[in-house]
Amino acid sequence: MSHYQELYLKKKKRYKYFITFSQIFLLVFFLILWETAARLGWINDFIFSSPVRMTKALMKMIQTGEIFHHTLITLLETLVSFLFVIGCGLLTAILMWGIKPLSDIMEPYIVTLNSLPKSALAPVLIVWLGTGYKTIIVTAVSVSVFGTILSLYTSFAETSPEKIKLITTLGGTRKDILTKLILPGSIPVIISCMKVNIGLCLVGVIIAEFLVANAGLGYVIIYNSQIFKMDLVLLSICLLCIMAALLYKGINLFEKYYCASR
Repeated sequence: MSHYQELYLKKKKRYKYFITFSQIFLLVFFLILWETAARLGWINDFIFSSPVRMTKALMKMIQTGEIFHHTLITLLETLVSFLFVIGCGLLTAILMWGIKPLSDIMEPYIVTLNSLPKSALAPVLIVWLGTGYKTIIVTAVSVSVFGTILSLYTSFAETSPEKIKLITTLGGTRKDILTKLILPGSIPVIISCMKVNIGLCLVGVIIAEFLVANAGLGYVIIYNSQIFKMDLVLLSICLLCIMAALLYKGINLFEKYYCASR
């Protein structure tokens, strides 16, 4: 390794440490400022809570086991919804690519459904499906599945015609075009959709839990906001932030593993 390469790697490592330190410092500074503001009366800690009050609430929920129960339910609902979105989105996009009349018929409807505010569907789904996990998962799927279909279908349709012609010239079938050109070439788009959808599925789950659930972090937020237990409300929001960050990190690790294995 040359001297210049060593300097470059050291500079890159120092920059990475600087970013990590800055992120941690910003978080710690915010928590200290929040706690100080609550203790000095700059803000009403009954309404805005404080890190210490949230920590005490967390300890109580850990002792009773409620925190694990509610967090696990929300996590499982999000993961199930996410798998449905990716599976349904990929299958529908493949069908639309393979059957031209189907794509021409379905595309305007999918665009319209994707533009529809999904919170408007939740009350209808409650009437149709009742209360329970089924409604929560369907609501979460509806938030992101139509956008996924559009993104994947657009990626499939934009595949180079020259490459398709080459495979056809060499005797390849539509199946060969799909499995050896379309899908491998669309992996970056699929991973990008996964990154977006993991957050959207969590949003959909929380929206549904606000309305129909009797467990989960969304239920904890809506129930405790009604009885003004803001410590638990803000604690649940913080847990959702951590969950969203970890789920996104999981997709990033999958992407790195995929890129490294190629």
